[in-house]
Amino acid sequence: MIIIAGTVDVDPARRDAALEAGCPHMEATRAQQGCIDYVWSADLLVPGRIYVFERWASEEDLRAHFEGPHYLAMRNTMASYGLVGADVLKYRMAVSEPVYDNTGTPRADFFTA
Repeated sequence: MIIIAGTVDVDPARRDAALEAGCPHMEATRAQQGCIDYVWSADLLVPGRIYVFERWASEEDLRAHFEGPHYLAMRNTMASYGLVGADVLKYRMAVSEPVYDNTGTPRADFFTA
């Protein structure tokens, strides 16, 4: 699994409009093969900040997204709303487990046997 996570900063006065304009691109991307999650959402404490969270089934699926129209449309939409900066990273996941164990206790450690 591939995770994309980070922040995009736009003109604070235009952030909500940028997210609204991005909704069709989010919806179209979610329909792409291998897209598990694709969410761009406002940080309610930092003006102009948008959090990006994506999960992709494979590198091939992510590559297809980057080469397709929805990636470019979202990128261009955000740029048109006063893009200030971006800090977005990709992660390849080797291990994942639930946060809560079978007793309902949140665990920071990995308890894979």
